[in-house]
Amino acid sequence: MPYDLKNKLVVGVASSAVFDLTESDAVFKDRGEEAYRKFQQDHLNDPLAPGMAFPFIRRLLSINHIASNPGDPLVEVILLSRNDPDTGARVMKTIEHHGLGITRAIFMQGKSPCAYIPALNISLFLSANEKDVRHAIEQGHPAGQVLNSKFADDDDETLRIAFDFDGVLANDESESVMQASGLNAFHEHEVKNVAHPHSPGPLQDFVVKISRIQAIEEAYKKQHPGYQNRIRVSIVTARNAPSHERALQSLKSWGVMANEAFFLGGIEKKAVLEVMKPHIFFDDQPVHLKAASEVVPSVHVPFGVVNATSSRVEALTPTPKHFWFSGALKRLRNG
Repeated sequence: MPYDLKNKLVVGVASSAVFDLTESDAVFKDRGEEAYRKFQQDHLNDPLAPGMAFPFIRRLLSINHIASNPGDPLVEVILLSRNDPDTGARVMKTIEHHGLGITRAIFMQGKSPCAYIPALNISLFLSANEKDVRHAIEQGHPAGQVLNSKFADDDDETLRIAFDFDGVLANDESESVMQASGLNAFHEHEVKNVAHPHSPGPLQDFVVKISRIQAIEEAYKKQHPGYQNRIRVSIVTARNAPSHERALQSLKSWGVMANEAFFLGGIEKKAVLEVMKPHIFFDDQPVHLKAASEVVPSVHVPFGVVNATSSRVEALTPTPKHFWFSGALKRLRNG
């Protein structure tokens, strides 16, 4: 019987997101492919050190212990690599060394793996490769670039996930109003449309599936009273009243109940994140991520009007928003 990914939370990761590839990348850049190939072979049995997304991935996979059937896990993590199978062997051995439950992998020998995101029902693709992530977003796929960030791992099994709202969980409709007409127009737009949930943004499907796992946790807790819920979801947004209500209504319409919500209205997100210490934080705006990455593992979701007009992005034609709607609608139809 085929292994069905349809009802699972599937996360795709590049090795650059999960492990520290600083040394091997330097060999490739400075000395070329053949030297890189020899370096990886010579260090085949030397495990790579954990990278920025390692604490997040390790905790996410640990949720599988509450699955009713060990052969049918709640979470599947798949390696999507630009290595070929030979040079990728060190990564697979490193996964085994660290005890990560990753058994499935795609090796593309220098090509982007992004085209396979929908085929594998992936709700989140993480990579340090900016080009791959931007390409994925342009094609309407859910992706984020892991940034050089402060991160730490410990024995605490709680998984704390923090999201910005606009351009991450929701599309950039309201952000477009903000950029074009300013804050007052933004609030007016949100009050006027409070009864209309936002259309999905790049990571909406991911947070919906995380919320479903939280519901499974609640059911598990009723049968195992000593169990402590592991997943904690937080919204950290520059919105404030009165625009907060539409965001909350949108989450509710998606079946998502955040554990925490911070409507900061211009207060620097870094101050809150430093206290919260999420294992991963997603935002679409580099201006917020620059400070956030100093204190927590941070991921850039290069989506929407803010990124299309950013100095980091050349003209994108057609815009990421155009690509996103076709991809999002297709995923919604496929459940």
